[in-house]
Amino acid sequence: MIEGIIAAIIGVVFGVGGTVVYEKRRILDGKNKAEKEIASAKIKASDIVLKAKDEALNLENERRKEWQKTEGRLADRETTLDTKLDQIDQRAEKLRRQEDEVEELKTEIREIRTKQQEKLEKIAGLKKSDAADKLMKMTERDIKEDLVGLITKLQHDAMEDAEEQAQTILVTAMERMSSEVTAERTVTAVKLVDEEMKGRIIGKEGRNIQALQRATGVDILVDDTPGMIVLSSFDPIRRQVARIALEMLMKDGRIHPGRIEEVVAKAEKQIEKDIIRAGEDAAREVGVAGIPKEMLRLLGELKFRTSYGQNVLMHSTEMAHMAGLIAAEIGADVRITKIATLLHDVGKAVTHKVEGKHHHIGAELARQNGMDERIVHAIEAHHDDIDATTPEALIVRVCDALSAARPGARNISAENFVERMRDLENIAMGFSGIDKAYAISAGREIRVIVSPKNVDDLSAIKLARDIATKIESTMQYPGTIKVNVIRETRAIEFAK
Repeated sequence: MIEGIIAAIIGVVFGVGGTVVYEKRRILDGKNKAEKEIASAKIKASDIVLKAKDEALNLENERRKEWQKTEGRLADRETTLDTKLDQIDQRAEKLRRQEDEVEELKTEIREIRTKQQEKLEKIAGLKKSDAADKLMKMTERDIKEDLVGLITKLQHDAMEDAEEQAQTILVTAMERMSSEVTAERTVTAVKLVDEEMKGRIIGKEGRNIQALQRATGVDILVDDTPGMIVLSSFDPIRRQVARIALEMLMKDGRIHPGRIEEVVAKAEKQIEKDIIRAGEDAAREVGVAGIPKEMLRLLGELKFRTSYGQNVLMHSTEMAHMAGLIAAEIGADVRITKIATLLHDVGKAVTHKVEGKHHHIGAELARQNGMDERIVHAIEAHHDDIDATTPEALIVRVCDALSAARPGARNISAENFVERMRDLENIAMGFSGIDKAYAISAGREIRVIVSPKNVDDLSAIKLARDIATKIESTMQYPGTIKVNVIRETRAIEFAK
């Protein structure tokens, strides 16, 4: 039993010893292998470093060569520039010498001419001025008849061309201007929030509506139109005050005689600010300054006045633009013309307070405010009862007629304007092969759409000429009318 145990112990000891020896040997082999790999890695790293050094050295050499080439080019350019500067200096010096020689030659020529003139005066026995006067008289006597004939011809040509040139100037000014048209009204409608508000506006026994009518001077109609209150007055400013006051009262909800007076006072202040702002904006739009404040305020009142359906302030502003164009064309004073045209109707702002014709009232107001007499005369002479004696006054009169009488500006000519547009379309539709025709650009263009099956490209060109010829022979119109024939072919298919 003991012997077995001893044998086992000995076996274990030998086994452990063998294992230790084997592990030592394995460790030694691994160490050797690692040392070999390290040595190999060091060799590779050394090769990489050497290769990198060689590449860096080659790159540095290449850059050094490029720098040397660049330095060479810069040196060549510097040499070339120095050479050119030297040549320029030489040329400048040569030019200076030539200038000195030219001045010397001029001096010699002047001296020679003076000596020759003195000799001629001695030979002829006349001085230069006497000889020139005698020569002019002889020339005038010889060509007098020719000059008279030439002047007569020029006057005749001027009279023939004057009307055509005037028409061209006026049409050009008209074509560059356009403005909206506002219909003349003597009533203003205010929408009610609800029917209950109508009773509150009327008030107990009509006290509120009576107070509102007394404060504004406007007739107020509450039963004529459902859901609306109608303000009636020939004074547009009063109507505006009443409208603003009524809207403020309905928005606030507190409606009684004391509150009505307070709100009407606020509305009057607001309208006064709007009037001043409108006058200043009109002067700024036209591009004039230096107009007295009182005249600007009267000008602003024209915003709320109309004449034959045309807003007077818009009419005056439009006229001022056209007047400036015409004045620049004919050489008149543009500033004087613009101011006179802008203020020509200010008398309409006070005609209910001052007796007299509006152009006389406007001229007197301008005179009282110390304005230029040329402006005063132009305002006063824009109607026919006073002769216009200055170009500016004539321009104001012409522009007043242009702005008031052009098609569409006033209700009196609106029907004629619409009829002319309709006639244009009817003339175009009278030709065969036409699908649609539209008169556009205020009657200055007729756009015709033709059927591509019935009208080819060449026929479209001939059709445009035929339509233009018929318009020329059958209609009266200012300026020119563009005939635009459109032929379009479309191919449409659907992918399903």
